Amino acid sequence: AQASVAAARAALAASRQQLDVLNTQISEAAAEVAAAKADLDTARLDLGFTEIRSPIDGIVGNRLAQVGTYVSPGSYLLTIVPASGLWVDANFKEDQLRAMADGQAATVYADVDPDQPLKGHVTSLGPATGAIFSVIPPQNATGNFTKIVQRVPVRITIDADQAGKVALRPGLSTVVTVDTGSR
Repeated sequence: AQASVAAARAALAASRQQLDVLNTQISEAAAEVAAAKADLDTARLDLGFTEIRSPIDGIVGNRLAQVGTYVSPGSYLLTIVPASGLWVDANFKEDQLRAMADGQAATVYADVDPDQPLKGHVTSLGPATGAIFSVIPPQNATGNFTKIVQRVPVRITIDADQAGKVALRPGLSTVVTVDTGSR
């Protein structure tokens, strides 16, 4: 009987040692899982650095960088044309500005679809004529005075509910009318 008790004690001690070994293996495996999760988080972060996101909704207008190109901070990669918040800068003659003011209703006819008018409103009148901001302002060095009617830029913001009615793009020609009786 003592031999079977001794054998049982030896088997118990062996089982306890085996349990300690298994617990150590579990701890090592848990540490490996934690390290793998940390590696995965680092890989996801690194992948996030490879994605370039625009801060605005829009359409890519001019793309210089291609997939796989290495870029550095501040590199010019592409141009985004905003999908909303569109405006038109119309150059009105100085004698047309008398009755014009911010907030007045305006209608924009784009040459791309002249039968589909866009509603908007005046958001600003230029602070000076277009000639003042030109690269070479006109100067009359001869002393002769010739009156030339100047044009002033007037910004017309397209109303938000008009978005998508016409495929308005930067640089397209438009005709603008302003309802000077509205405010």
